[in-house]
Order: sequence, then structure tokens, then C-alpha cells
Amino acid sequence: MPTVASLRVYPVKSLDPLELDTVEVNNGALRHDREYAIVDGDREFVNGKREPALHRIRSRYDPDRRALSLREHGDDDWTTFSMDAERGELNAWLSEFLDYPVSVVRDASGGMPDDTEADGPTVIARETAAAIASWYDDVDTGGMLRRLRPNVVVEAGEPFWEDRLYADRGSVRQFTIGDVEFEGVQPCQRCVVPTRDPDTGAETADFRETFVERREATLPAWANRDRFDHFFRVMVNTRIPEGSWGKSVRVGDGVELGDSSPTAP
Repeated sequence: MPTVASLRVYPVKSLDPLELDTVEVNNGALRHDREYAIVDGDREFVNGKREPALHRIRSRYDPDRRALSLREHGDDDWTTFSMDAERGELNAWLSEFLDYPVSVVRDASGGMPDDTEADGPTVIARETAAAIASWYDDVDTGGMLRRLRPNVVVEAGEPFWEDRLYADRGSVRQFTIGDVEFEGVQPCQRCVVPTRDPDTGAETADFRETFVERREATLPAWANRDRFDHFFRVMVNTRIPEGSWGKSVRVGDGVELGDSSPTAP
């Protein structure tokens, strides 16, 4: 049975992940995932899609102290901010780094995901990241996972195993991780973020073109090809039904496939 190899949440949208052994389901998402986000003066997200400079920020988050530490890639010194008492100082640090005014906002009710229709954790096999990394020079499995930014990484025994986690259009694939129920919705449509070096933001030459060509060529025969209007898709977007809210996902949990069912209206 495939098992959970690692769990990652992204406390500040577009910044570095926090790896945990156990994560509680919070209103359909993993607790602390995209709990905070950077916004501009118009309250629009300042994220990796829009701002390549964010790749150069290294971050660490302490959920017990609700403290965020930041430094620029290549620097040794961290600056730590209380997310409760020093939000103004944090906003000033980020505004100076980006050279325009920004602020950090919070949504503790379930975070601020990109896909609001399939707002659960994203899932990928570790072997998938290893296979995609092999398409590029100087990219390893860990680096590819940083580019793809999944929540749940599964040790599955084969690349692209996660393509089993969605069904036909108009349906979802039911599966469980431990005792948490999931609905697999669709293969994740990728944006510009994976095409960039996760440390510097520099574009990797021909990343998308290579990805699309190789993804189509390696799509498993059993995968639902109807879900690919283009091949810049990998990883699976999910939902967690309300009956599993408050339960926890753990490293080492088994992943068990269920049936497909019509999408709820």
C-alpha cells in the first residue's frame, strides 16, 4: 500500500514549507497551510506567480510561538517576527525587500488556496518528482518538490501513481489517508512557479516545453487522458468532506483507493 512519506504546509503563501509529522484537517485544508498571505495596497495577492523575487526569501515558521523568521537567500542572518505583536515590522521588512508597500493578512479558517473549488491538500508521489527531475539538468527530487509545492508526498513505488486519484469529468475519486476521507478532483494545472529556480527565481530554459513533451509521452496508459486539455499538469487537487474535518493525517499513513462518484452540485 502506498504510504505518506512527508507532509508539507506553507504557512505564508508562496514562501517556504513547514514539514510536519502530523497535521490536523482544518475546515477542509491542512492546519497552517496558506494561513497567511502577502497582499499589495489593493489587497491583491503578491505571490510567486506574480513576483519572482519571493523565491529569494527563505522562511521558517514556528507554529507554537506563531513566529516567522526571514532572510534573503545567500544571507546567514535570520530576522524573526511575532505574527501577533510585530506584524508592522514584518510588513516593513517585506516592503523594503520588494521595494513597494505590502502587508501580511491572515485567514485561520482554512487558509487561502489558489483553487477554491478543490481546496484540500495537493497530493503527489515522490517517484513522480524524481521522474520529472530527471528531465532536467541539475534538478534533483528535492528541488523538484520545492518547485511543485505539494502538501502530501506519497511513497508509491511508481511515478505518476497519483494519476489514479481522479476520475472522469463530473466525478471525483474517493480515497483515504489513514482515517481521513478525500475526494480527488483533477490533475493540477501548473503555473509559472515550477519553471523557476526555487532559490533565485531564475527561469529554467525550456522548462515548460520539455515538461509538456515528456508528460504526454510518459502519461500512464491507465490515466484518464480526458482530464488533460494540455499536459502542463501534475499533482492532484483534492477536497476533504466535512465528516473528516478535525481528524489528522500522519507520515506513515496508508493511502487506499476507493470508488468514483458524481461531483456534488
